[in-house]
Amino acid sequence: QVQLVESGGGLVQTGGSLRLSCAASERLFRFNIMGWYRQAPGKQRELVATVTRGGTTNYVDSVKGRFTISRDNTKNTVYLQMGSLKPEDTAVYYCNAYPSLTYWGQGTQVTVSS
Repeated sequence: QVQLVESGGGLVQTGGSLRLSCAASERLFRFNIMGWYRQAPGKQRELVATVTRGGTTNYVDSVKGRFTISRDNTKNTVYLQMGSLKPEDTAVYYCNAYPSLTYWGQGTQVTVSS
């Protein structure tokens, strides 16, 4: 059974930090690449960052230098450390494999106030 449980979101001021966590089922975590995605109101879901089982990371340009993705393969957990947050980072954040499966978790809301 595929399971994704995101947590760690919240309300933060511009310039603040948050750390998101995603607990995934073992079946899903076998995928080589895991990613964090986000969907802002009225916009399509976008890929934010990816990490391979070996720890290689990639980021969308808008978050480079501010966000750090990591994974703990022993805990089937993916993390997203977010810093220097901006109002345009406001979105619901999801984790999934990359390419993504059709199944999505409930996501976690991140709201950055100006």
